[in-house]
Amino acid sequence: MSNSKIKFAIVGCGSIGKRHIAVLDADEEAEVVAICDTDIAKANELSNLYGGIKVYESYSKMLEEVKADIINVVTPHHLHAEMTIDALNKGFNVLVEKPMALLSSDCKRMIDAADKNNKKLWVVKQNRYNIPIKLAKQALEENRVGKIFIVKCDILWNRYQGYYDESPWRGKKKLEGGSLYTQASHFIDLLVWWFGDLVESQCKMETQDHKIETEDSGIAVLKFANGTIGNLIWTTCVYNKNYEGSITIIGEKGTIKIGGQYLNKIEYWDVENYPLPQGIEFSDKPNAYGKYQGTSSNHDKVIKSIISHLKGRSHETVDGYEGIKSIKAIEMMYGSAK
Repeated sequence: MSNSKIKFAIVGCGSIGKRHIAVLDADEEAEVVAICDTDIAKANELSNLYGGIKVYESYSKMLEEVKADIINVVTPHHLHAEMTIDALNKGFNVLVEKPMALLSSDCKRMIDAADKNNKKLWVVKQNRYNIPIKLAKQALEENRVGKIFIVKCDILWNRYQGYYDESPWRGKKKLEGGSLYTQASHFIDLLVWWFGDLVESQCKMETQDHKIETEDSGIAVLKFANGTIGNLIWTTCVYNKNYEGSITIIGEKGTIKIGGQYLNKIEYWDVENYPLPQGIEFSDKPNAYGKYQGTSSNHDKVIKSIISHLKGRSHETVDGYEGIKSIKAIEMMYGSAK
């Protein structure tokens, strides 16, 4: 496998599915051998754009016929668990988009299926590759900031009503889960990655500005395994456009704020005897993947890491054991709001 291309098959041809296909099309070590969607017209349109990729309307048929190394599960949230387990049981490795699943019990079943079949299970956590995030992670791992007192996380975004209306699953409790799964899950992943499992939670959530079943705003007080206390504020009610997605770390030896719209900019860095390195561009810029123009996403780095994993090179991947941690945290937060 060291010299051959890694073959991918993708289920789900929505906005993130398009991103996956474009990223893979631009990677010299990857090949998209099949795409699948119940909206066959959408799948055919993408197939034509990328030179005639094999199209399936039936996921089970694709799993029976396709010769692929990895199945990318890029479907609505409530489908992630069963589709992942089906692919693992058919002998495929799987890359599943966030959230890994809507229940930690389903995440456990996914992990068990991967272990039973001796296959790899990865979860997309692309923000871990952001330059500011990696710099903060290094500072924390080297204890440069000392004891962490407080972390403050703000997700202040806009989603207009049409965002929910145009989709049959967004804003539905059983199908999407809620804003913590959709808008906040990457931020929560970073918090538990940095500070350990969530051990205490007190939350207040409301639906303030949308006709949906799930919350569109919330405030949480959190405590993590390493003793850090935190505050998380999230909303999709910001006027007109996204305002900010930020994490501020307050420690005994320093203060770090990572901000911008997508955690793609260092807004403040004051760490004792540990200045920012010189000559590094800290702001991740929007990515263009061949025929796809996207925001700063780093999906290309996720793909390169799992290809490196399969080819036996060094890699930084997020497996199921790591992916389940943010789902457990989200469950605790929703549970504390009831």
